[in-house]
Amino acid sequence: MNKGLRMVERFGVLGLLALLLVGTAQGAGDCPTPGTWMSPEGKVLDAAGLYADLATRDAVLLGERHERMDDHRWQLGTLAALHGQRPDLVIGLEMLPRSKQPVLDAWVAGELDPETFLEDSDWYTHWGFDPDLYWPILHFARVHGVPLLALNLEREHIRRLGHGGWEAVDAQTRDGVSEPAEPSEGYRAYLEAVLERHPAGMRPDSDRFIATQVAWDRMMAGAIADRIDAGGERPPLVVAIIGSGHLEYGYGVPHQLDDLGVTDTAVLLPREPGECEENDPELAHALFGVPGDERFEASGAMLGVHLEAHDEPGVRILNVQSGSVGEAAGLQAGDHVLQAGERPIRAVADLQQVVQAVAPGTWLPLEIEREGERLDLVARFPYED
Repeated sequence: MNKGLRMVERFGVLGLLALLLVGTAQGAGDCPTPGTWMSPEGKVLDAAGLYADLATRDAVLLGERHERMDDHRWQLGTLAALHGQRPDLVIGLEMLPRSKQPVLDAWVAGELDPETFLEDSDWYTHWGFDPDLYWPILHFARVHGVPLLALNLEREHIRRLGHGGWEAVDAQTRDGVSEPAEPSEGYRAYLEAVLERHPAGMRPDSDRFIATQVAWDRMMAGAIADRIDAGGERPPLVVAIIGSGHLEYGYGVPHQLDDLGVTDTAVLLPREPGECEENDPELAHALFGVPGDERFEASGAMLGVHLEAHDEPGVRILNVQSGSVGEAAGLQAGDHVLQAGERPIRAVADLQQVVQAVAPGTWLPLEIEREGERLDLVARFPYED
């Protein structure tokens, strides 16, 4: 059947590493107990033996749910453990495109402060998730001199690849990455299931959606393969941080890596209690139990809307969360936000930056367009408890 960062502040890297290495006895249920490694079939794994095996691989792919802080804590501990065995480690990041590689290099070299890094990398344009989720990993790389590798391509180029075919973006822009291998039927079914979870009436075309995901997979795999090839007879261990949906069952990035000749890879995934509904050995090389009892709260205010860039002016609201500031302001799915406060909104990042700078207890005027009519709304942000 087809299937469809603050622990380091609490324990420090060494304490987190101890948690990863020691683990605990497996409890009841199919998911690993927090702090324990397990095979997808349910076998508790010896951490020391697992790390020794991973250190011999060409690439190790660490999955994540982008907004889950516990996933990033786990990634940091795994990076620390692998760096102890492979000091030549390179950390690959899905978050930024190749054009920002000089910024990553400058960060590791200690030439940028955090504010300048965010500005020079256009973080909010290219990624958008709160950087607090990733600072511990970025600082780990900087402290230990671990190279960071940009894996992605600008989203507009990825979209063009998915919509217009591989020749829609010239070879220089895509760094010579070759056309992707065809996705398996299993991956197509997996992505179709993802597509079904999009809000009704706002689902993209199925073929274009799948083609875009495959282009995304190929670009990330190409960056990993190129870095390994550049190492010659002594290539580094590339450990890539990538959303789990690109990794599960070997469908996405692993499939494209295999097509590029990088076959000795391992996929590792975090799992919270209750998330292990099946024991398919193809899911991943190993699973790690994370607590899942603490949800990350983004710094700054939140409007509570899901946005997308659009060819028309402003950014379009895809949906509005129930009980959110946006709902109370009268925002609706389909609205185009044209201005927030004094700032014209031309990209998703513009609105994100304005909202995150709003002080609790203040109001934010919004100019929107709805069905051809311009409206003025006010978003009222409550005082923090």
